[in-house]
Amino acid sequence: MTFADLGLSPELLAAVEDAGYTEPTAIQAQAIPSVLMMRDIIGIAQTGTGKTASFVLPMIDVMAAGRRRALMPRSLILEPTRELAAQVAENFEKYGKNHDLKMALLIGGVQMGDQLKTLNEGVDVLIATPGRLMDLFERGKILLNGCELLVIDEADRMLDMGFIPDIEFICSKLPETRQTMLFSATMPPPIEKLAKTFLSNPQRIETARAATTNKDITAFKVPVKSRQKRETLRWLLQNDLVETAIIFANRKTTVRELNKSLQRHGFASGEIHGDMDQASRLKELDRFKSGNVNILVASDVAARGLDIKGVSHVFNFDTPWHPDDYVHRIGRTGRAGAKGRAFTLVADEDAEAIANVEKLTGAKIKVFGKKDVRVELAQPGAERRTSSSEGAPSEDASRKERPNKPRREKREDDEAKVNKPRRARGRRSDEEDTEPVPAGEWNGPKPGFLDVGFG
Repeated sequence: MTFADLGLSPELLAAVEDAGYTEPTAIQAQAIPSVLMMRDIIGIAQTGTGKTASFVLPMIDVMAAGRRRALMPRSLILEPTRELAAQVAENFEKYGKNHDLKMALLIGGVQMGDQLKTLNEGVDVLIATPGRLMDLFERGKILLNGCELLVIDEADRMLDMGFIPDIEFICSKLPETRQTMLFSATMPPPIEKLAKTFLSNPQRIETARAATTNKDITAFKVPVKSRQKRETLRWLLQNDLVETAIIFANRKTTVRELNKSLQRHGFASGEIHGDMDQASRLKELDRFKSGNVNILVASDVAARGLDIKGVSHVFNFDTPWHPDDYVHRIGRTGRAGAKGRAFTLVADEDAEAIANVEKLTGAKIKVFGKKDVRVELAQPGAERRTSSSEGAPSEDASRKERPNKPRREKREDDEAKVNKPRRARGRRSDEEDTEPVPAGEWNGPKPGFLDVGFG
């Protein structure tokens, strides 16, 4: 099947082809014809399956006919976060370049003046977060009684963020005769209730079992002690063929501290979390997308809001408190058919959280082992050989100068040196500030964390 088989206009097909897409994903193949037939839809799809295009593409053709009016958007898309709203706007710009459609982005953290000016001129598509939309509505700056089409995206995330009352209020102000689409990765009871209340005879489209992880993602859990998390993370970043990576932490303070630690060790990293203003968050995202940094440390504010091609790895520095967030975090990799790897660092205190994740997904997460390592590991106790240089004693000479030890004692000493954390001079003496090893040059003994959980 191709996009041409879905009933889209030639202008839209040309824009899709220019974007480099030829075949629709499963959710797109099922949703697009139904949207064009003006049906209400409940779409259940895991992250990374092309869900956004499944409503953006047909909306462009649906909105192509009609007249704009001041302060009265013709369609409305509700998104839980600023990042998601901005990315949906990017999709409209990319796919709607051959159509005369006007779009407005209504999000917090930016000046309201330009947004109001655009609304006064009339818009075909309004993409908004509930908070900013409610603010303008209560000020009388926007009218919703001309909205013909509503999209509620990431509905389960809306629930987590406490937006359901706002959505119910917004829906009550919209015309009763309208087309409504609701998309969610999971369908907890409150979302089912919301759908029954505000959708009319919807078609249910489910392309994957709720809360399943992407088949293109190879997921591992890495049992470690809490004090060894940063050392273990650095080893994985250096030795798992990481191209670009997103690292998730549960707390904003952890995000900041981890980013600083990575930068001290020579990694090109940035950070994004809820304490940053919108301009700073967008700047960091642009640096990551452009390749100025290849590692982004993030809190869950970004777990569902990032759609960036080519993310090779996701690392859960902390096991997420809510098991649903695990699915969305690791869904930042393995997108659009690409392969990805996801690692979750599991300390003793994370045992309950990781058990909840495995219960939700219905599958045990594989423990990262020696056979999963992507670099050749030296045998425990093997000495690193150094090349002879002028003025340096040869290996034979140095061997003569030191007394021989029994083989067993020597192996134990070597292993003790390997597992002992190195402390850098002039820095605070904590476990995360070990000296960096250049990426791709690891040829030392097997890292200690691989022994956890193995006989």
